[in-house]
Amino acid sequence: MNNTSIPQIIQKKRDATILSPLELDRVVRGAVDGKIPDYQLSAFLMATYFTGMTFEETASLTRSMVESGESYDLSKVKGPKVDKHSTGGLGDKVSIILAPLAAACGLKVPMMAGRGLGHTGGTIDKLEAIPGFRVVLSKEEFTKILTEVGCAIISQSASIAPADRIFYSLRDVTATIECIPLITASILSKKIAEGANSLVMDIKVGNGAFLKKKTDALALAKTMRAVAKRSKMELRATLSNMDQPLGYAVGNALEIYECLEVLQNADFNPYSLSSTDLRELTIHLCAQMLEAGKVVRSLSEGRKLAIQKLQDGSAWKKFQEMVKAQGGDATTLSEPWRYMKADRIVEIQCKKKGYVSEMRSEDIGRLLIALGGGRNTVGQQIDHSVGFFFHKKLGAMVRAEDPLVTIFGNEKTDFAWVEDQIHSMIKITTTKKTTPKLILEANVK
Repeated sequence: MNNTSIPQIIQKKRDATILSPLELDRVVRGAVDGKIPDYQLSAFLMATYFTGMTFEETASLTRSMVESGESYDLSKVKGPKVDKHSTGGLGDKVSIILAPLAAACGLKVPMMAGRGLGHTGGTIDKLEAIPGFRVVLSKEEFTKILTEVGCAIISQSASIAPADRIFYSLRDVTATIECIPLITASILSKKIAEGANSLVMDIKVGNGAFLKKKTDALALAKTMRAVAKRSKMELRATLSNMDQPLGYAVGNALEIYECLEVLQNADFNPYSLSSTDLRELTIHLCAQMLEAGKVVRSLSEGRKLAIQKLQDGSAWKKFQEMVKAQGGDATTLSEPWRYMKADRIVEIQCKKKGYVSEMRSEDIGRLLIALGGGRNTVGQQIDHSVGFFFHKKLGAMVRAEDPLVTIFGNEKTDFAWVEDQIHSMIKITTTKKTTPKLILEANVK
């Protein structure tokens, strides 16, 4: 029996002493049964943030978090079960397109997604912009939809890795998000418990990501692969750029609208610009999923299949099936403006001629939160209708009075203040800078 007290465990971690599996399990179980108060859990998280964990510690923490709740047995669901997870970034809506696309290609996609964390949006918050869409499903409903439709995107249930849900909410409000062991344990505990056989990671790097440096992203990829191997899960990792929003829309309902454009191969009217980066990253990640699931023999074959299923409408049909199966009002998908009920829409214009050379994505994400599109406290209600549409992105040439950003606000929005903030966050210079590469590492080894 482990007699180490919680203050002693916190002190050991503070002093960079390696914790035993029993000590880590005590923290996890104490969090779940309510015996450890939030202030001690927060202290443990902060100590871990500063001193880190070994691969073995991280694997032990992951295992305890999985065992803190139930695990789904998807062995009766026929077909390869492959999921994808992103570390999050501004405008990252890939999962909403990718899940039905991968399902249309022959995979089973059991996707357990999260809500907004820090300055980034969450897939679950975005899907809830669709009227009636249910993100909380029983294990039986989840399994049934996965079997019949091929994909389901749900929030973390109370029974799946409950310790992670507690840690996740505390990390969001205690500045301990950017911690590689905690990120790893959080992601893998849910993915293992949900029943996925393989996982494709999209690790974001840049000013709008939690990880600003490529070296840190590579360290996360290495940790994820090491812990996944110890957990007998195949994992692949891509590093992608987050120095600007992904796609053109930021904000829950707006991002759903952009996803509909990509799924239908339609113009994003009336603010139309082809979301080439969003489409390209989705296709790349789908190809990785298909290869991991052994549906195809190579990434190039996977890309061809993904493009085919996107172009022939199969992915769009699969998305509609998923929305209906999860209780969403499918009629809103053909008339998305019905649920994008921003009280007021204001277009910001460029002040001078030049080139867009910088977009401070993290600051833009925090500005969206200030408008009500995200959370500053646990359980805070969000306004799905607020958001930004970016008419210009990095490298674009602009002229004075060209449309720069359209603001979707509510009755509380101070549009003059938001406009000033936007102009301070998007830099326009006379010299054109090299547009950043979207995919920094296609397959981290």
